[in-house]
Amino acid sequence: MSVMSDTQSVYNYKIVRQFAVMTVIWGIVGMLVGVIVAAQLVWPELNFAPYLTFGRLRPLHTNAVIFAFGGSALFATSYYVVQRTCYTRIFCDKLAAFTFWGWQLVIVLAAVTLPLGMTSGKEYAELEWPIDILIAVVWVAYAVVFFGTIAKRKVGHIYVANWFYGAFIIAVALLHIVNSAEIPVSLLGMKSYSAYYGAQDAMVQWWYGHNAVGFFLTAGFLGMMYYFVPKQAGRPVYSYRLSVVHFWALIFTYMWAGPHHLHYTALPDWTQSVGMVFSLILLAPSWGGMINGIMTLSGAWHKLRDDPILKFLITSLSFYGMSTFEGPMMAIKTVNALSHYTDWTVGHVHSGALGWVAMVSIGAIYFLIPKLVGKEEMWSTKLVTTHFWIATIGVVLYIASMWISGVMQGLMWRAVNADGTLTYSFIESVKASYPFWAIRVLGGLMFLTGMLLMLYNVIKTMQGARMVNDAAVPAPAHH
Repeated sequence: MSVMSDTQSVYNYKIVRQFAVMTVIWGIVGMLVGVIVAAQLVWPELNFAPYLTFGRLRPLHTNAVIFAFGGSALFATSYYVVQRTCYTRIFCDKLAAFTFWGWQLVIVLAAVTLPLGMTSGKEYAELEWPIDILIAVVWVAYAVVFFGTIAKRKVGHIYVANWFYGAFIIAVALLHIVNSAEIPVSLLGMKSYSAYYGAQDAMVQWWYGHNAVGFFLTAGFLGMMYYFVPKQAGRPVYSYRLSVVHFWALIFTYMWAGPHHLHYTALPDWTQSVGMVFSLILLAPSWGGMINGIMTLSGAWHKLRDDPILKFLITSLSFYGMSTFEGPMMAIKTVNALSHYTDWTVGHVHSGALGWVAMVSIGAIYFLIPKLVGKEEMWSTKLVTTHFWIATIGVVLYIASMWISGVMQGLMWRAVNADGTLTYSFIESVKASYPFWAIRVLGGLMFLTGMLLMLYNVIKTMQGARMVNDAAVPAPAHH
């Protein structure tokens, strides 16, 4: 569709399509690196190059999956949802384009610097100070575009998905800026030292780290869920009142849960206990959101049979419910005494990252792509169904192997003989974990295969299609 003279009367779909396509590409890159690092634990000889060892590639994997894949999915869907629910074109096309190219630059810089060993050594915040500044600039531009669009909305009501997206944008800005406070000591060497020290540094880091999970990987994707599940199901949200309660309870509670990452450390005991209590409280709003999403299918359950996009969206909610039950349980100190530093934690993270975040993103992208290229549906619905089953089996293999391995490791590490000596040496626990690490490689490989099928399906859908850069804005419905 050609651009109309009045730019206010058309949606900007070009920016949505750019981020949607990059979501698929970065998903493949991030998950490929994940499979490589998983394989390096099974076959240590794969650590053959200094820049491609497990220690260098592992932060690249986490950054690529969370910020490149997950971030691109959030940009794409939030730009689409905010325009559609506010009945107005996105605020400032040029600034929106800047967020796209700026975010891609951040990702490329991460892909170069992390294998070179340029890292701040902070989980999920490894990028060095010049890149941190660029992230902050891009993020402020993102906030201006998003909230600017809401400010010029044509309807009085702000749909609940936008509340979740908005909270995610504000919280991530706060988290990133505070945790990334550092003293630069080298520009070309990209070296800096944290502005905090000791236990305080650890506390700030895990306030950031868990809220990267809470706001980047949860609140943002709940915004996605609250738009795409009702849309694909053709049903209203099960309880709009519950969605609002869910929002306020979730964003208040999540902020305080970070200390549960630091049980049995130098962090003051009372702080650890506060983190544990808030983590347990978090179960209620999390399950409120899951129930709200799944119950939206009331009266439309039959659609799950034939609709693979709905399969992705609803299964993602099941994993969300499972992960948000498991997280608070692992935050209990006595449980944590067993799970801490084991593969159980890895299983929990991937239950959320692959089962929840990736599945809901994949469902949303499959929903978007045809609309952005003027098609009725994806090139092959059968391929989408195949992708669903490969991905689901892959996730189950992955997390089940990690749970078994993790519980086993925890039990082996704490086992003692009658005379008080350790029953097992550390290397014995490594040897015992070996078969489960091999199953993890298989699970990861399956998930990656699904992403490759998705890329093929997206390319075939886009072939010969007319790119919809601008779509007419309908008149707002009056409630």
